[in-house]
Amino acid sequence: MLERTFETELAAAATDADAIEALRLRFLGRKGELPALMKQLGKLSSEERPQAGQQINVLKKKVQEAIASAVERSRAESQQRELAGRPLDVSLPSRLPWTGSLHPVTQTRRELETIFREMGYSVESGPEVEDDFHNFEALNMPPNHPARDAQDTFYVEGGLVLRTHTSPVQIRTMESRKPPIRMICPGRVYRRDMDATHLPMFHQLEALVVDRGISMADLKGTLNSVWKRFFGKELEMRLRPGYFPFVEPGCEYDVRRADGEWVELGGAGMVHPAVFRSVGLDPQQYSGFAFGLGIDRIAMIRHGIRDLRLLVENDVRFLEQFPR
Repeated sequence: MLERTFETELAAAATDADAIEALRLRFLGRKGELPALMKQLGKLSSEERPQAGQQINVLKKKVQEAIASAVERSRAESQQRELAGRPLDVSLPSRLPWTGSLHPVTQTRRELETIFREMGYSVESGPEVEDDFHNFEALNMPPNHPARDAQDTFYVEGGLVLRTHTSPVQIRTMESRKPPIRMICPGRVYRRDMDATHLPMFHQLEALVVDRGISMADLKGTLNSVWKRFFGKELEMRLRPGYFPFVEPGCEYDVRRADGEWVELGGAGMVHPAVFRSVGLDPQQYSGFAFGLGIDRIAMIRHGIRDLRLLVENDVRFLEQFPR
């Protein structure tokens, strides 16, 4: 009797979503018809109870399946009515799937690597956890040098450090290879710093050339060639005196932006004789130049980014502006 009543009322509800929901609550809700029958089982004898319970469960399953089918038909009909009520232009292009792209720092690094490779440089790499010799001592930084301060450097167990620059790769290259050397070493470096233009982890690229007769003129000519290829032939560049313990003489180099403002790109200079001696090279026979740059900083200048922290927040709204 109850099953026949349900079937009649479900047929009358058809695809009316509200009527179907009312029917579901009437038969399956906490105070519905079927839960009420289940509560009556306790009044039956132990012989009648199993058969009655089985019949109620079978009916409950039928009701649940019928309600689910009715809900699905109602949704389908609603979608059809919605589509019929508005024009459909089948000639419109389909929506393209969202595609990712290389991070602006990766784009900048790869572009610089391409420029240097085409100039005959090799691309070298080294460990990010370094020993004292390769990170400090071989680069003419004695034990009392301020760069070794724990306020600036991440020290780890065993007297090791998270490398503060990629210069240790230059030392390792000179230890394993005899001149002439022409190499770059891009990679992650670590320093205790955090603000709009500094991060505790950032990306650096350093270049090294070692041979007989290398001069400051070679350094300046190389810098000019690299940055004119990267920023454009109209670029202006200048050198300013600067101090770095691993070069002598040392300098900093700037480029002039389109708005006329000079922007510092990095430090450079002629390799210090003490560095050559630390790797077993005679500074009387060989000379060389080295220069470094922050890849993140170059990416900021290229794209007009004012806050370095945007590069590490992984906000898709920011990253999708660099579709290459």
